[in-house]
Amino acid sequence: MRDKTQTNSTVPGDRLIRAGAIVFFVGTAATLVTVAPFLLGTTPFPTYMFGLSMLMGVGFLIAGAGVLQSVAAGRRRARAGSQPS
Repeated sequence: MRDKTQTNSTVPGDRLIRAGAIVFFVGTAATLVTVAPFLLGTTPFPTYMFGLSMLMGVGFLIAGAGVLQSVAAGRRRARAGSQPS
């Protein structure tokens, strides 16, 4: 059983999920800040917005890798526990 008071989780993939979420939300915030003046009609379309939206995609991929790592670790644990001794 995992101690819920730990600051650093020992579950594989948790750090990747957390890092991916941070990258995704930073990309989301930067994209929204960049697009807002364009939507208000005060600036031309920002072409570098595509790079910011790619940052969102990278964050999503990192978090997805963490989820897959967690699932794989859980399956390994389940398989090890279900084998006869």
